[in-house]
Amino acid sequence: MASVHGMTSVATRPAVGELLRDWRLRRRLSQLDLAGDAGVSARHLSFVETGRASPSRDMVLHLAEQLEVPLRERNELLLAAGFAPVYGRRALDDPDMSAVRRAVDLVLAAYEPYPAVVVDRSWQLVAGNRSVALLTEGVAEELLAPPANVLRLSLHPDGLAPRILNLPQWRRHVLHRLDREAQLTGDPQLRALHRELAALPGGTDRTPPDGIAVPLRVRAGDDVLSFLSTVTTFGTAVDLTAAELSIEAFLPADPRTAEVLRGLAP
Repeated sequence: MASVHGMTSVATRPAVGELLRDWRLRRRLSQLDLAGDAGVSARHLSFVETGRASPSRDMVLHLAEQLEVPLRERNELLLAAGFAPVYGRRALDDPDMSAVRRAVDLVLAAYEPYPAVVVDRSWQLVAGNRSVALLTEGVAEELLAPPANVLRLSLHPDGLAPRILNLPQWRRHVLHRLDREAQLTGDPQLRALHRELAALPGGTDRTPPDGIAVPLRVRAGDDVLSFLSTVTTFGTAVDLTAAELSIEAFLPADPRTAEVLRGLAP
């Protein structure tokens, strides 16, 4: 029975050429564009996409690199081509991941007293420094229960949203970024999250962006704190867990915010 199930899974898996074509179209490249970038003939690429030619393992990885396919999806391409995955996935508490954990802890501590969080590809909270409590104060417990999603937490009426003074502007920024990530990765979970968050109340900001960065303005007691967010990723990671982690830090956008945060530091 197990072998029949395995045969069904293989039979229903999309062909590697079909998957490569989908990624090429997602990146808005013609066959000629991709062939030129990858240093292969357009004819050979056409044969690969239509199934008339079977790409080697190295060719699959080379085309995936040119198309900036995420590591998780590169494994899917390899499986579709009949090869074993090359990118492993280990839990963050695995002994072999100790170097990654140390790096994460070091970065989180370095950002204090400014809030910083570690999230995975789905924007679920992995870790945060002590200053994050400033942003999660008053948030409903169910939004903080693992696996907490930081984007849901920021835009939900029971989350941070009531304290965000420029909620329509921040909401547009978050939804635009999430929509772009869903398009780039093809991740259905991100697309579903975008639909969920877009349905939440919060107003619509139709004014043209007035700069390269969108501030997050939050009410904190009698103060108004203004933050600019920065994102750090492990760009050279070959483990899926590390590659899909990012660290988002909220840095003071004005002197008053910096003064307040330094005053709260232990």
